[in-house]
Amino acid sequence: MDTPKDKSKWKQPGFWIKEILTLVILFSVVSFAVDLWRSQDMPNEQLPNAALQDLSGETIDLVALSEDKPVVLYFWATWCGACKFVTPTVDWLAEDHEVVSVAITSGSNDRVSAYLQHHDLKFATINDERGSLSGMWGVRATPTIVIVKDGKITSITTGITTPPGLLARLWFA
Repeated sequence: MDTPKDKSKWKQPGFWIKEILTLVILFSVVSFAVDLWRSQDMPNEQLPNAALQDLSGETIDLVALSEDKPVVLYFWATWCGACKFVTPTVDWLAEDHEVVSVAITSGSNDRVSAYLQHHDLKFATINDERGSLSGMWGVRATPTIVIVKDGKITSITTGITTPPGLLARLWFA
């Protein structure tokens, strides 16, 4: 049975700060564990050796692109529900950072181009029509975001992420 003293703790700011901090720590630990599990088949540091060509026909060299500053490699799909929340953040990042995206099993080049145009997305996109590139990278979930710096993978995250979370990954790369 609650005593009057027990009920008053709910009204104290310190109680709520402690509760919220506990939830944030728990959420962070679970998110880290899920990312670790989902990325276990992905390369640790070295990039898979693959020629990348975007929808406009340009060849993309991730090693060269990541020499001066980190590159966001964004695996997504037109059919991915979570990608609808993450894609605007990635597009926003593309204004100031190098972003290369990989559209996984999302249809023909024309279909992916139409999707990008309809949603006014400006980042470079590689169409992985059959999923072979994402398979080579060991991608198990969409969206997956890989940060590449100096030709090495510095960070991998899967699922929904926030703008501050992505910026932090770029800053620590």
